[in-house]
Amino acid sequence: MTGIPQAPSTRRGFLVTAVRALILLAGGSLVGAWVLKPWQSRQRVWQIDPLKCTHCGKCATECVLKPSAVKLVHAFPICGYCKLCFGFFKAQQHALDENAENQRCPTGAITRRLIEAPYFEYTIDEGKCIGCGLCARGCTDFGNGSMFLQVRHDVCVNCNQCSIATACPAGAFVRAPIEKPYLLKRSGGSRA
Repeated sequence: MTGIPQAPSTRRGFLVTAVRALILLAGGSLVGAWVLKPWQSRQRVWQIDPLKCTHCGKCATECVLKPSAVKLVHAFPICGYCKLCFGFFKAQQHALDENAENQRCPTGAITRRLIEAPYFEYTIDEGKCIGCGLCARGCTDFGNGSMFLQVRHDVCVNCNQCSIATACPAGAFVRAPIEKPYLLKRSGGSRA
């Protein structure tokens, strides 16, 4: 018989071979992680630049998901906790009560709670939010801009070519690093 001479099969030989294989596997995993790290840091996700967004309403209608992956975000540190919040109330409301005809949100996703007269806290039920941007437009046009739209990445499927980004007239849809996927407003209008 010709061929490769084989070492006698012993328990010790088997263990030595198994340990060598584990060491090679662990080393390969470390090298793989080291090689893939720069690639992972280059991964990007879709997001709305709140400083460019014009609240056109296309986020609610153009997203492949129904309801849209775009939701209203409320930056409480910027908010003035106003009694008359134009993110909550229509610009020409009939009264300062919470009746539907006075509210800007078509789905009732925003609720308000009295903190201490005359201050109210406004919270968003993201399950009801369709991403129409009516509230964000009111808050930006008549208020301090503490309400703005963002893509929620626990919902978004991160399409290669986002249909909202294609339809966005302001070019507000941008690619953000996966490590910092949210572009947030801070007081003073700059991004966090």
